[in-house]
Amino acid sequence: MKPIVGTLIVFGTLLGGYLPHGSFGILIQPLEVVIICGGAFGAYVIANPGWVVKAGFSGAIGTMKPVPHNKELYMELLGLMFVIFNKARREGLMSIESDVEDPHNSELFNSAPKIAADHHAMDFIADYLRLMISGASNPYQLEDLMIAELESHHHEAMMPAGAVGEVSQALPAFGIVAAVLGIIVTMSYLDAGPLEIAHHMSVALVGTFLGILVAYAIVAPLSNELANRAHAEGEFFNCIKTCLMANLNGYAPPIAVEFGRKSIPSQERPTFAEVDEHIQSLK
Repeated sequence: MKPIVGTLIVFGTLLGGYLPHGSFGILIQPLEVVIICGGAFGAYVIANPGWVVKAGFSGAIGTMKPVPHNKELYMELLGLMFVIFNKARREGLMSIESDVEDPHNSELFNSAPKIAADHHAMDFIADYLRLMISGASNPYQLEDLMIAELESHHHEAMMPAGAVGEVSQALPAFGIVAAVLGIIVTMSYLDAGPLEIAHHMSVALVGTFLGILVAYAIVAPLSNELANRAHAEGEFFNCIKTCLMANLNGYAPPIAVEFGRKSIPSQERPTFAEVDEHIQSLK
């Protein structure tokens, strides 16, 4: 919703300032759009792996939805961490082995439906619990492994945002290309009247206008939004890591969950009382 509101503000203010003195019809130039957007899309496809191209489009569509890593999701995560740690502490690590081996069909994991729907988070939690069950108890080595995996995951998550950002930088240049082509077309009308020449010059200038507008009003903000969501996902995984490491270092389940709570960004962080009330309801 936020990108839609922002786009409406941009176009509303631009058209509101232009239309009292200009013609809307001259701005409707489908061939200019084909040149600019088609050229930028082609460059985007050439420059990036197929999965990045696909992720860029799916991520752009996903920005129409609210950011998933919100306070509600963090509360569900902390509740799941508590339930897992509490069961392992009371009944032993082997009691969660069947849940870890098949987390997607585990009643324990499916008690947190939002987490269960995120296969990356599910796999991350299950993989490190599996390592702990298998005897990998050195906290320094496991933390180094988690950091390496999260850095790799974050790098991949940022690639679509970077690719879209490169498109935003290229769009003004494609706008200039469209304008130059428009000037070339105009040259063939030099023997026409001044109004005809002025019309073709206006069409050529619209190419530059559209390239700059699409770059800085749509694509660049979209790139920033994709990057913001990738960072939010990184913070979410860091919370999981903090909980797991606190548990591995021997802290009681409520304390391990509190470690995780403190690692949550302040704008999404639930209070101690909220988390305590939530985990009490799960006992």
